[in-house]
Amino acid sequence: MADTKQQFEHVIAICRTLFAKKLKDYGASWRILRPQSVTDQILIKAKRIRSIEEKGVSLIDEGITPEFIGIVNYGVIGLIQLELGFVDSIDISEEEALSLYDKHITETKELMYAKNHDYDEAWRAMRISSYTDLILTKIYRTKQIEENKGKTIVSEGIDANYMDMINYSLFGLIKLEYPEKED
Repeated sequence: MADTKQQFEHVIAICRTLFAKKLKDYGASWRILRPQSVTDQILIKAKRIRSIEEKGVSLIDEGITPEFIGIVNYGVIGLIQLELGFVDSIDISEEEALSLYDKHITETKELMYAKNHDYDEAWRAMRISSYTDLILTKIYRTKQIEENKGKTIVSEGIDANYMDMINYSLFGLIKLEYPEKED
């Protein structure tokens, strides 16, 4: 699990660096997004990943890595928005936004470590395309929960689904960043 933790920290640092750079460019403009809009942003990114996986080519000179990073960052934004609610104007500083990012990515990472222990790193045997499908499944579950005004009977809530989307994206980033060697 030592490699897993190191790899997780590495890909999280990549995601956080881009998040911080975008904060410099745009501020926390995403604070106006309602949770449903965040879910739709994640949907767009996951659909693009699946399209590239199916077609085998991208007409825009970017692969799937930036989309997985986007899912991680929008997932964290979603968690922040669930915690704070949406607003009509930017109401937090870059420092506050990064602090909230760190809080939510740490909680999400800790969830992954606990699940990873119980599942014995089963994610390593999965294909990246399976992560994409699972993310899309979580998105459609989230959309249904949103339609139900956040109410569930026996299922996890929107926050748990965002966390799973983040972790599946991080798995994908690790697989892309650290390709397994053929024996």
